[in-house]
Parts: sequence; C-alpha cells; structure tokens
Amino acid sequence: MEKQLQKERIWTKDFVLICLANFFIFLGFQMTLPTIPLFVENLGGNDQLIGFVVGIFTFSALLLRPYAGTALETRGRGFVYLIGLAIFVLSVGSFGFLTSIALLFMMRVVQGAGWGFSTTASGTIASDLIPVSRRGEGMGYYGLSGNLALAFGPSLGLILTGMISFKQFFLLCAGLGLVALILSSRITYKKVEQKQSKEKAKPSLYEKGALKPSVLMFFITFTFGGIAAFLPLYTAEKNISGIQLYFLFYALALMITRTFAGQVYDRKGHQAVFIPGTFLILIAMILLAWLPNSLILYVAAILYGLGFGTVQPALQAWSIEKVPVNRRGMATATFYSFFDLGVGLGAMVFGQISHLLGYSSIYRTAAVSIVISMLLYFFFLYKGRLSITQNG
Repeated sequence: MEKQLQKERIWTKDFVLICLANFFIFLGFQMTLPTIPLFVENLGGNDQLIGFVVGIFTFSALLLRPYAGTALETRGRGFVYLIGLAIFVLSVGSFGFLTSIALLFMMRVVQGAGWGFSTTASGTIASDLIPVSRRGEGMGYYGLSGNLALAFGPSLGLILTGMISFKQFFLLCAGLGLVALILSSRITYKKVEQKQSKEKAKPSLYEKGALKPSVLMFFITFTFGGIAAFLPLYTAEKNISGIQLYFLFYALALMITRTFAGQVYDRKGHQAVFIPGTFLILIAMILLAWLPNSLILYVAAILYGLGFGTVQPALQAWSIEKVPVNRRGMATATFYSFFDLGVGLGAMVFGQISHLLGYSSIYRTAAVSIVISMLLYFFFLYKGRLSITQNG
C-alpha cells in the first residue's frame, strides 16, 4: 500500500523543477507579450506590422514542433529542452539591440524556434513525471506554473517598459530564461523511456490520436491572438484604463480553475469541462466587443480566465490520453502546433481586421471562432458515439 501511494505522488523533485523552469521561461515570455506591439510602434510599425511580428513567432514554432516531437523520442527530453531554452534566451536578449522591424521579424522567427522546442519538451517531460491516474490533475498543476507567470508577467512588462529602456527590458527577460535553463539542467530525465523511444519512434508531422483536441484548441487560441496583440491598443483608443489589471484578473481566474478543472476531467471526462469553459470564453469575447468601461474589461478578463483555465488542461490531457508512451512527445508537439497556429493566425488576421474595420471587430470575429469550436466538439461527440454504436 505504501509503495502504491509513493507511485501516485505528483510533487516529486523533478516535477517541482520542471514547474519552476516553466514558471521562469513563461515569465520572460509573458513580459514581452503586451510589450512587443509597443516596441514595433516605437520602431515605426502599424497594426498590420504588429500582427505579422506577433504572428510569425508562433508560425516558426509551429514548423519546428514536429521535428521537436520526433527529437524528444530519438535524442532525449533533456537535449531538446536545453537547446530550446538556450535559443530562446539568445533571441530575446538580442531584441534590445535591434533598430529595424525587419531585423526584429527575423529574430522573432529564431525566438519561435526556441519556444517550439522548449515548450514541446517541457509539456512532455511533465507528462512523463505525472502518474497516469492523476494526469488531468497533474497537468493542471503544471499549467499553473505558467499561469503564475501570466499573473505578473504582462503587467510587470508594461510597468517596466515605462521605467527602463527596451534594451534593459529584453535583457532582463532573457535573464529569466537563463534561470529556467539552469533549473532544467538539474532535472533527472528518464533514460529508460528514451531508449525505448529510440527503437520505436518514427518521424511524422503529427500524432493522429491528438488531432481532435488539438483542432478544438486551435479555434480557442485563435481568440488569444486578438487579446495579446491588440487589447492594450484597443483600451488606449477607447480611453479605458486598467489593462494591467486585465492580465492580473485573467491570470488569477486561470489559477483558480487549475486547482480543480483537472480533477473534474479525471473523474468525469472532457464533456464536464469543455462545454462550460467555452461558453465562458464566448461571453468574454462578446463583452470585449462591447467594452464600455473598465468594469466590463475586468469581468471579461475573469470569464476568459475561468474558461481558458478550464478547457486548456483538459484538452492537453485528452491529447495524450490514448497515445502510446513512445508517441507522447509527438502528441504534445501536435497539440502545441495547433495552439501556436491559432495564436499566430489570429494575430495576423486580426491585424488586418483592425486596420480595415476597427478593434471591436476583432472580438466579434473571435466569438465566431469559439462558436465553431463548440460546434466541432458536438460533431466529434456525435461521430464518436455513432462509431461506438456501429462497432457494437
């Protein structure tokens, strides 16, 4: 009985280290999220260029995730993770020395490569360390480390850019990534599993078993591109204060849901979390399209945080639920590829929409994206039940 309890532990030394490393790399990343658009403006760019600079980052991450997924099984978790973190640190540190949007565009591509490698590896390492019976709960705790960074990162980034130069700011963000690199070097990676993976892993672009939750995630993160890139500019245009508090309330709501959403998924499955979660996100998008004052901004932040915090860990756990151990890295890569594609494509599309129709149109379009995700989910449920009935 004692051995069974020990086996089911989540909070091992290595799990704590991967959560801490994830916190620092996400803190460095989240601090740049609302400030990159300001940096582009400082370099003379407009909304369309902001959309492309924000979006290209996720597209480069997207292109490299399949290779990262294969490398996780053939070269080992630690190799991919440490390389990704090193690339991220060097690229972000270079931003403050850039004097043109073209150079920034190029280095965002490099940053995306580091981000694609590091986040694919980190999610896979976390799933390796979590007991199968507590996977939803464990992935929720792991995601919480990123949410803690989100609670402080965007607000801290906006505050710091008003106090220090962009050069000092980006070097500070790179320093946080360096802390993550040092912490990750102390993790004991599972050598036995890596050996098995080298014998069985086959290169591929995606993991079929992870496609359904990954497609649903795409339509949800599509909305995030409009928030990350344009919400600070939207609130400034409407003379609405409190954008720093928006990110804080959003992150706090995320953190609250992380403490129980994974456990609900483990006990009752994705239906119990996906449907209410996406409904909350839909309401948040409608409120942002309206946005008459700061109070509505804060309500939207809380609803979006509750919804996203409920849905994201459930979909991530679903993506690796029935995948063989030696395909777990590719499943994680597939999930994050669609995650990145949603954010990147959303930022680019919303850049064009804001230029032609104004900022409020971004959030009306985002609401449509959530409706599509909900309809697809019900379609997947119907097809799944139909298949079970036919097989029976």
